[in-house]
Amino acid sequence: MDPRPIGMFDSGVGGLTVLHECLVAQPQEDFIYLGDTGRFPYGPRSIEEIRSFALQIASHLLALDVKLLVVACNSATAAALPWLQERLDAAIIGAVHPESEAAVQTTRNRRVGVMATEATVASGSYQRALLGLDAGLEVHPQPCPSLASMIQAGDVSSPELVEAARSYTAPLKQAGVDTVVLGCTHYPLVTPMLQRLLGKGIKLINSAREIAREVGEVLERKGIENDPGREGEYSFLCTGDVDAFVEVGARFLQMPFERVRRVEIDELERIGTR
Repeated sequence: MDPRPIGMFDSGVGGLTVLHECLVAQPQEDFIYLGDTGRFPYGPRSIEEIRSFALQIASHLLALDVKLLVVACNSATAAALPWLQERLDAAIIGAVHPESEAAVQTTRNRRVGVMATEATVASGSYQRALLGLDAGLEVHPQPCPSLASMIQAGDVSSPELVEAARSYTAPLKQAGVDTVVLGCTHYPLVTPMLQRLLGKGIKLINSAREIAREVGEVLERKGIENDPGREGEYSFLCTGDVDAFVEVGARFLQMPFERVRRVEIDELERIGTR
């Protein structure tokens, strides 16, 4: 039994979809979530810049004595996960591998689409993970430049959002995929719309659900679960405006949203250079 909290971070509020699934699946655990809203979005940034941000945040959370670090951001996972694992003495998991495993198990025609940010697609991380599990797959990555930013701003249903999503889903339908990985933690919030645009025959792989499953497996495998009889606590850190974080974040979390504190970016930068 290990009473230490689990640390989780994302470029913004999208990772709260992961936290929601974890709070349901592991109700006995404590969580500390850090949203880097002051530097959102990560998608258009370089791999080197995303790695720098990820190292700063990971170092900050590890200084809070977390027992497991969850990179609940697909762009950060794609750019930095193996790199972080090499440099930090900690248990760290991310988004790409659990989703890829689920996609390989789900597809029947072996044509898999990936909807993700520009940085995630450019990294090739999903392509490598999927083909590493099944070299015979056809992988169709689809960058979705504006989708995460629109959802982050609280837009989940406007005509502009629908048109953007339609332009991103159309090439995947044309390619004949039967499975689509939602390769950004913001996307589960618009799953019904994406399902409608793609058609009911296409299976969607929810990043939040798959990461939560992986968290549970790691806790059990390492023997670091908390007392199953307790009710866990959760708290939040953000690098941007606290009020905006709470307003939008509450829609993503769909649970009480309290205990929020701002972390200054220069504080993270100092920790990351130690």
